Amino acid sequence: MTLGVRQQPRGAGSPRPRPGSRLGLAGWLTGLAVLVGVGYRLWLLGHAAPPTNSDEAAMGLAALHIARAEDFPVWFYGQQYMGALEAYLAAPVFALAGGPSLLGLRLPTLALYVLFLLLAWRLTLRLTGDRWFGLLVVALLALGSDRVVKNQLIAGGGYPEMNASAMALAVLAVDLATGCPGWRLTRWAVWGFLAGLMVWVDPLVLPYVVALGAALVGFCRRELQGAAGALLGAAAVLGAAPLLLDSLLTGRNPLHAVLAASGANASAGWPDRLHGGLVLGPALGMGFCGPGRCATWQLWWALALPLLLALAAATAWHTLRRASAIPTDPAAPAAGGPGGGTAGARPATAAAGRAGPGVAEVPARVAAAVWLALVLAAVGTLGAYTVSSSAGLTPVESSRYLSCLLISLPALLWPVWAAARGGLRQSAGDRRDVGSALARPVALALLVSTLGTAGHATWQAARTVPATRAAEARHTELVTTLRQLGVRHVRAGYWTCNRLTFATAEQVVCAVVDDALTPGFDRYPAYRREVDGAAAPAWVAPTGSPLAHTLDERLRAAPGSLDLVMIDGWRIYLPSA
Repeated sequence: MTLGVRQQPRGAGSPRPRPGSRLGLAGWLTGLAVLVGVGYRLWLLGHAAPPTNSDEAAMGLAALHIARAEDFPVWFYGQQYMGALEAYLAAPVFALAGGPSLLGLRLPTLALYVLFLLLAWRLTLRLTGDRWFGLLVVALLALGSDRVVKNQLIAGGGYPEMNASAMALAVLAVDLATGCPGWRLTRWAVWGFLAGLMVWVDPLVLPYVVALGAALVGFCRRELQGAAGALLGAAAVLGAAPLLLDSLLTGRNPLHAVLAASGANASAGWPDRLHGGLVLGPALGMGFCGPGRCATWQLWWALALPLLLALAAATAWHTLRRASAIPTDPAAPAAGGPGGGTAGARPATAAAGRAGPGVAEVPARVAAAVWLALVLAAVGTLGAYTVSSSAGLTPVESSRYLSCLLISLPALLWPVWAAARGGLRQSAGDRRDVGSALARPVALALLVSTLGTAGHATWQAARTVPATRAAEARHTELVTTLRQLGVRHVRAGYWTCNRLTFATAEQVVCAVVDDALTPGFDRYPAYRREVDGAAAPAWVAPTGSPLAHTLDERLRAAPGSLDLVMIDGWRIYLPSA
């Protein structure tokens, strides 16, 4: 079984079809899938879904400070890792809109999702030439379970930009390894800058940077010995400049913070890690489960994923070896351009006749190498997550660390699609493989199950929107009430504070306390200093929370010490005059 598409015989001198000149049914359906995916997410944003939280509000506050030119943070507030790129993307939106809003904070993340979707389609079409398979990939990525849309839309640091950047690196790697003419130095510079930028933003995507980089070195090592290599390195340093400068100026090592966040300082048993990393994590992180939980039947993906990884790796490796054994056509352009490596034999192309004018065809060697890089990166991501304590301690919430696996979805499903389309052939001749009669219905069942399970999880996520909208309305009432009461400073729990400060554009400043009323974790210490200096801060707690219980006990012990204001879902404790 080899990667690529079967070539239809063409008469001498027949013109090659230009993609886009005639979309065909698959093209129109792909465009419709893109619109559905974007429309679904716009509908979510219009209903304040997925629900926001104080972590996202911290990024919004950073964006507000940037828009006002008050602060230019390197890291997500309160930690020494995870670059604040989303804050810099949202700051111009706040400046143009005249103030902060949840929608303004999330518009850049929506744009990043659209970019990811289009790049996934582009990569799939470049490597397979199969528009129907491109439609399948786009349709799957247009769906969105609770965990997936949270990763894609919440500006909580790192997740929305990782997938778009890694997919861009894959597309650029194909172009560079194939020897696409024109703008080569620009492509090298963009590749290096994105790689460096991701080192600053979030190390979770590093397996993809390393794997795709290794594939590029394999095809373009001679070109990289010249100006291209120097430009690549300089651009990578520029992309990682915030991290490098902060480390030089402060002497801090971001790796230590990353290891602490991954649970390196905590302990979890191996059974818990294996269950969270290999059973629960993939199904949740790749969009096959409902909000916050996986039904037993939805965990079938945990069994399928290792088989898909093995099949995709074996297919790519077989194609790579087979294509490398074919003598290179001297007339074929060398992958890597002038001075680059070899592009492989011209007949062994992944999308011959479909690349269009001005775009080099993708040799089977290049396609196989990129597929293999995506598979190995997925294995590395899955392995790193499984050995971390986070997989065992907080498997549901930590499944977000597997969001990068969606980058590898085309590579995982291509062999299955080829089998479903009857594309399994023996190495010689046109006879079917011995197992093809069984492989085709199994492949079809797997594809239908994948679409069906992801679709069901999307439906489950959509059902939570009314509750999310109602909770947001209650929070809006809280903000309105505090303004009417003239409250300027409050103390509240962690998951209330930053959200309240962001929603009021810092008109209400909050300091964090725990359930025992002792100081908690403030991501922006200036807020605590301001609240501590205030004459009589109020207290805010969700109805029925442990913090509300503690404050009620204080009120019972000292009647008249606090004035209680109750609204739907919230309790406000005002100091008595």
